[in-house]
Amino acid sequence: MKKFSLAITALIMALLIAATLPTQVFADSLPEYISEVKVGMGKKASDAKVALDGYKILSDEKGNPIDLNNNAGGGLGSKGEKVVYLGYKTTTKRSEAVTDLALMNMKGGYSVQEYDALMEKQMKSQIIPLVENFLAAIEEYRINCRTGNSSAYQRANYIRGILNKFIDDDTGKGLGDLLLKKTVYELGMDAYNKLSAADKAKTDVYTESRKVYDSLSDSEKKEHADILTILAQSNGKATLMMENLITRAADPWSNTWVERLSEMDSYENFVDLFAEDMELLPSDAEAELKKNYDNDANTVLNMYSDFRENLLKYDEYKKLVDNYDFDAADEKLDSAAEINDESDESEFEKAVEDYAEVQNDIGEIMLAVSYMVIHDNFADMAYGDGTLLDFFTQEPEEIENNISVLYPVVASFSDGQRAGLEFVTLRELSMIAFSDPENYSDDSLDSLGELSIYDGVDRGIYQKGGVALTSDALRKKAQSRAVEENTVLSGWTIASMVITGICLVGAVASAIARPYYKAAAPRIREIIRTSGNNSISMYKSKYFSVTTEFGNKSKWLDDIYAVRVGQTKWLAIGFTVAMVVFAAVTTGLAYRDMVNYYKVDFTPIPHYMVEEKDIVSYNEYGDKTVIKNQTAYYEAVECNRKSGDEFYKTLGTCADMNGDVGKQWLALYVQKSDVFPPILADSLIAVKGKSDIPAGYKTGIHMFGSGAAFNLNSGLYDWNKDAPGIYVYFKVDSSAAKSASAGSSFTAGNLAISGVAGLGIGAVACALVSKAAGRKKKADAA
Repeated sequence: MKKFSLAITALIMALLIAATLPTQVFADSLPEYISEVKVGMGKKASDAKVALDGYKILSDEKGNPIDLNNNAGGGLGSKGEKVVYLGYKTTTKRSEAVTDLALMNMKGGYSVQEYDALMEKQMKSQIIPLVENFLAAIEEYRINCRTGNSSAYQRANYIRGILNKFIDDDTGKGLGDLLLKKTVYELGMDAYNKLSAADKAKTDVYTESRKVYDSLSDSEKKEHADILTILAQSNGKATLMMENLITRAADPWSNTWVERLSEMDSYENFVDLFAEDMELLPSDAEAELKKNYDNDANTVLNMYSDFRENLLKYDEYKKLVDNYDFDAADEKLDSAAEINDESDESEFEKAVEDYAEVQNDIGEIMLAVSYMVIHDNFADMAYGDGTLLDFFTQEPEEIENNISVLYPVVASFSDGQRAGLEFVTLRELSMIAFSDPENYSDDSLDSLGELSIYDGVDRGIYQKGGVALTSDALRKKAQSRAVEENTVLSGWTIASMVITGICLVGAVASAIARPYYKAAAPRIREIIRTSGNNSISMYKSKYFSVTTEFGNKSKWLDDIYAVRVGQTKWLAIGFTVAMVVFAAVTTGLAYRDMVNYYKVDFTPIPHYMVEEKDIVSYNEYGDKTVIKNQTAYYEAVECNRKSGDEFYKTLGTCADMNGDVGKQWLALYVQKSDVFPPILADSLIAVKGKSDIPAGYKTGIHMFGSGAAFNLNSGLYDWNKDAPGIYVYFKVDSSAAKSASAGSSFTAGNLAISGVAGLGIGAVACALVSKAAGRKKKADAA
């Protein structure tokens, strides 16, 4: 029995810090999933291939790597062609598997600013009110840790030891010790309270807390927990466990809440005492009580039915505990502990099965024994005309019809317990009230390892400016703004082309006129000789003085046409030179225009992308509230772009499926979700030149907002509209089991208690099992 009790302590604490044995054992028999994706690109295929060393490269049916950017570049003035290969790695672990591959183009409809605004709003509307309310529990935890050898101190100190197993990466300290000092937010509250009324109107506590934090030295920052960051970003289970444990460590009073409730005797007596203390009429007292206790009473009411049902299972639970074979459980744990690297497959499988079976049994025994103890203690405590057991086993309808009877229950809780009421159950609060302080032993924590409160959380999604929000509305808005830019040549280039054309016409005309003028002089001379005196007199009077004789000056015709021939010669030369000059200018201008046409001013690729509908809901007031786990986020796929490359300063290492030579970047994003089925690695295929969906496939690499596979060579984003279409398809393993998420409480949305958070403290579990064993021995003796 002793060994089994110790096993309970160890295993329950292991569950508290999420340190269970792996459930996947022999990978060879499991399907392979895609675990990592990378893009390799280069001017030559060999460059792209080298960049994917260690990765499998997506290939065609002949086994040749397939260029996903095939013949998609532009013409004169463009960046040319780039080879783009897709590489991937595989895993048999479901938790490491990629579940989706989606695309976003540079002008596709997303907003970093809207995401940042949503996170800011969430912080102020959800996290800060939670912190302000929960500070009462933290303060009672601090009080109890400083009160010496009281039962409250022993409980709080033991819980401090558990909390110290959760490490805050930003300070390097365990939460147990870290929370003993004021949090950064509390320091901000102190600073805010010292401001004048006018200054308070210009700021808020959150802003002041950021100022205080920034003013601290590096060593000082390690002494104070940034509670807002912890609650917003930490592992969801760790956050819930912290809130659960802090609530358990609250209550600095010398008696327990159950004892205080019993002393109130009844609701009627409670009202009378309250009215007398507050000097109110009974009717006014009830109105005041409703204002103070109704919300928390409804929280208790939500727990009541389950609590009552379990109290009524006393006989069933007793039978379970009495008949449980503790020795057999010990043997299974012993066998599991002996497994090592030399154990064969069958031994390892059996050890895992035995461990899982005992772990499941522990949960059932814990639940049974705790309710047995609560049942027996409630039966011994008077309340009204009966006992607390009678009160807590009333029909739920009776409570629902008169919820005010729960006001004394709420009033019996300390302020810290009320602050954490959403994070504990009535069973847990009752177990704390009935536990023996001597059972809170630090020895049971020695063998437990530490765990980062951010374990499994990608904190990058909380960095301002690093995440973009996309939605149907944003994408539709982007489409409405999209205009196809078809103008290539500028006005100056067109004008230069016209002038070049004019020069060409002039050069051709001059070249044609020159031989005409050469042949015209002799012909006209002959016409003049035979034309008669009138004609001679006409030409003579026009071109010669009266005293000049035609016979002696017949050379005049040759002279006049020689001038014309010379003129046409120089005109032809001039027009030709001008044409050459302007042709060169036109060529230069046209090349400049082409370069400018193909020049793209890339914007940064967001490192993360998230669909708005996957992370928000709307509360009763119409406000957006973050509800989904962080696995709704998509992370940008990396490529081999490096420092010094042309677009590194803008795009970093985020991959562009257009190889940095397209009209826009086309970024690929991967998602690893515990909600959606993983992608089967051997199903990944590329289809070139046709858009027909292969048999057995439904989807592939797609655009955000659409499930259909998208053409990676699309003319929407590539210059060459005649490039062959390239589609990448994949299948998913719908049979793969869904796993629990490690997302933060911020992205988890509601902060209700999870299964792990409902487990009991190890020492309490040990004590309760011992009590159950004691009862069994007494029954046997009787």
